[in-house]
Amino acid sequence: MALAPMDESITLDQLTTDPYPIYRRLRAESPVTRVAAARRTFLTKAHLTKAVKDDPVLFSSDDPNTPMKPAFRAHTLMRKDGAEHMAERKAIMPALSPKRIQSDWGPLYERLADEYISRLPRGETVDLFQELCGPLAARILAHILGIPEATDEQMQRWSQRLIDSAGNFGWKPEPFAASEEANDEMDALFDSLQDKRRAEADGSAFSVMLNAENPIPMSQVYANIKIAIGGGINEPRDALATALFGLLDNPDQLAEVRAQDAWGKAFEEAIRWVAPIQASSRLVTEDTELGGCDIPKGDTVMTIQASACRDEDLFENGEEFFVFRDKNPHQAFGNGPHHCAGAHVARRTVGKIILPMLFDRFPDMRMTDRDAVVWRGFGFRGPINMPVVLN
Repeated sequence: MALAPMDESITLDQLTTDPYPIYRRLRAESPVTRVAAARRTFLTKAHLTKAVKDDPVLFSSDDPNTPMKPAFRAHTLMRKDGAEHMAERKAIMPALSPKRIQSDWGPLYERLADEYISRLPRGETVDLFQELCGPLAARILAHILGIPEATDEQMQRWSQRLIDSAGNFGWKPEPFAASEEANDEMDALFDSLQDKRRAEADGSAFSVMLNAENPIPMSQVYANIKIAIGGGINEPRDALATALFGLLDNPDQLAEVRAQDAWGKAFEEAIRWVAPIQASSRLVTEDTELGGCDIPKGDTVMTIQASACRDEDLFENGEEFFVFRDKNPHQAFGNGPHHCAGAHVARRTVGKIILPMLFDRFPDMRMTDRDAVVWRGFGFRGPINMPVVLN
């Protein structure tokens, strides 16, 4: 057996602007490929990405070659395995459990969605990405995390800087400088809120972690909140924007979603079609083989969920947005021990609350120009604008 072929033609810019034709080619020609620009071995077939995520011993999250450490100024739970990962995950999970979402957060989501949607002007062209998707995701998350004192603008700016820095595979200095500034601001806010969240236990992530019987170290409490800020805004934000695009671009499907009240299905199809978290890295701990190629110990493989979610072996016409698929075994939330902790939150906020409320208020909403919508992102992806007329 030989090493995976090396591709020196793929650029990070191509992966940021339009990765799907590249992934389609790789699935067909070379599902295991070393991509020089990313310094990673890309895995583009669903069975390969799932196998890697399901085996945290052979494929470790503890990858020293990732920009995440400088981005978050911490060794976060995203880059830990086994008991160490589970201890930090367990510390934050009581705030994100389905039961807590049902009892505490559900009514809050409804109120916030109503408040933000009520502000939107009728009959005008509005960029829903700017005016709704981002700010509402930020506000919901600020409450869940126990930092409602942070403004929508701060939450979104911090999130974007953390994401840009964590995905800085070219190791440019500017994104790291920007995330350093964001880390300083977040640390200052968390410091100022510690006593209050201890004294007034409110079920938020910060409060739950501070008041735990055996609390994790403060550095990791802060790191957990930062990880949630990094991933917890863009995922529901981008899922909502993608779902809006898919439904408005396919009015026949939108009509059927309305008729069947199938908003949850529309959400699942949106995150399959354009996975908000497109790729993840894993460190190979022993010499192994994948897809007929030798993978040496110390290599970094990249599971391309974006590609797995359009794999021809699982999805007929996977390149197309189609809500009413018979089966939708997507990997947008990952799998294995690192399955997305915020999956319940995103499903409930976007699928059960925001989408139906938005189309109820604006039944004749339409996109002004589908070609004006710009899509961006290699590690994380979604539309960066969503111009619509609200009627």
